[in-house]
Amino acid sequence: MDRAADPCPNPVRDRSTPVTLTFSASQDPSMSTDPALPLAGGAASIREFDDPLLVDPTPALLTAVVEAYRATAPSLVDPDLAALRAAADGGADGGADTADGDGTADRTVGPDSLASPSDLPTLTVLANDDAVDAVTARFHSASRLAALVEAGVCRLLTGVEPQPNAVLAGRSTGCVLVEREECVPAERDGDEHERPSREGDGRGWVRLGAEPSLRERYARSVAEADERRLRTPSRSRVYGAFRERCDEAVAADVIRTLDVDPEPSEGEAVGPRVRAYAVGVRRGALDHALRRACEDAGLGSRATFTRIKKDLRDRGLLATESVPQPVGRPRERLVARGALADAEGADAVVAAVRDGRE
Repeated sequence: MDRAADPCPNPVRDRSTPVTLTFSASQDPSMSTDPALPLAGGAASIREFDDPLLVDPTPALLTAVVEAYRATAPSLVDPDLAALRAAADGGADGGADTADGDGTADRTVGPDSLASPSDLPTLTVLANDDAVDAVTARFHSASRLAALVEAGVCRLLTGVEPQPNAVLAGRSTGCVLVEREECVPAERDGDEHERPSREGDGRGWVRLGAEPSLRERYARSVAEADERRLRTPSRSRVYGAFRERCDEAVAADVIRTLDVDPEPSEGEAVGPRVRAYAVGVRRGALDHALRRACEDAGLGSRATFTRIKKDLRDRGLLATESVPQPVGRPRERLVARGALADAEGADAVVAAVRDGRE
């Protein structure tokens, strides 16, 4: 396939030649104290840009930004149970492997101590809704982005007009980010099929230009953009809500259940809401407390969990018993039945709820 001589049109291309950054091992993004984007041949710190603005990122670039923050602060963006417990207890040992009560070790995403949002560079993202929808289609990627938004590290805006390429700009400089495979000639594989040339593994972006006024061009777009509300909460919000309204055992089990493969997503028969509510049933939570936990976690409305409760009851997985209260009406305790009552562990809970629904 023939390519044009200049396959990467952009507003600042004529002012500069492509720039690739090469960093030493101590500056590798996986080891950096700052979130860094993967560029062809190296990485670039987001902190390099004063009050950075990312405009019209593709789903791949938006994912790379989230992953850059995750690599720097995993206990903020994607905390395991050890980090969640440490944060709730006011500790500082997030990210260490810790054996749990069931004899298994919580997954670990990194060796950092508990991250403070104030330690991270803030970022405004001006994206289109399709890109955000693609990144938030699955629970884990959505919850990582939600963690940055909830912490005030990322301001997520939508309503941008499509741009020729993504833009990353600060108060004093800005550049265009072009996906690397768009800027290299095609080559043929052994079967004579054309494919993008991938020097190294082809991941990353090429940085083009150094334009001081680039950010100013988007000032009006930022002012008129809409704040994007995410329907998926962060892991920290989920854990905190269930720990507060129910107890730590329920909170931990909810997190484990959300980590069971296949990764949950909204609209699935056994999505995040169903999994969380099923954990409460299995643990014998009070219905009122469980619903409040689900609402506080940002998983859905009271009506949503009324429907989930009815479905589980109709399928013989749930019953209730009355619990007298010192003052006021008795509460309903949820009692697991059938396969859900026999479920031991997160995988079994998901399997019990999934059976007969898919």
